[in-house]
Amino acid sequence: MQRKPDVVCQDHPATETFGDQLKMINRLPVMIAAAVEGIVDEAVVRRLIEHVGARPGPVYGKSGKLKLLKSIKGYNEAARHGPWIVLVDLDHDAECAPPFCAEWLPSVAPRMCFRIAVREVEAWLLADREHLADFLRIPVSSIPLAPESIEDPKQTLVNMARRSRLRAIQKDMVPRPESRRQVGPAYPSRLIEFVENRQKGWRPEVAAESSSSLSRCLQCLYRLAEGRK
Repeated sequence: MQRKPDVVCQDHPATETFGDQLKMINRLPVMIAAAVEGIVDEAVVRRLIEHVGARPGPVYGKSGKLKLLKSIKGYNEAARHGPWIVLVDLDHDAECAPPFCAEWLPSVAPRMCFRIAVREVEAWLLADREHLADFLRIPVSSIPLAPESIEDPKQTLVNMARRSRLRAIQKDMVPRPESRRQVGPAYPSRLIEFVENRQKGWRPEVAAESSSSLSRCLQCLYRLAEGRK
């Protein structure tokens, strides 16, 4: 019987050192966890996190404002160990954001970005007038110049969709009279479509020029993305 040659096992030289691996990890974008009221807010937060050069982490909540605020202390505690953003609508719970923040989270963790959309996250979308007008197929002149002064941004958006030249927009975003709903059946889906379209959809940097609450949110997220507390 012919004897098989001995097999010599030899480790290949390492191409990366432990230090190289650490440098690679440090070059990865910061991951930011989030908690929001609903799925439209989730799309907005993910878009903003990516816009500042970070990675969206797990997104919690999405069960309404009351449940979100009941969990705010737990999210704040988690932010002592990693970056977080919690986004809620101001609605008409307070005249402005500072007293609302002070009531619900008087002591903010160093890596917590607790931000308030004035008065609803829809106002942030309305702030990109040109692209929203094109998306809804309405004249840009019909979109208000000061979105944060609108009393009911959600209803404003629905009313604009009602005047759209696209029947599909009307059908999706405007509620049927007999439904007794505030919005149409595909209202969230349409807004998410607008937020996620990088070419013709929502532009956070443009919207921030007309929305101070969005501008402050972006500043806070940039701080987290850069690893600053």
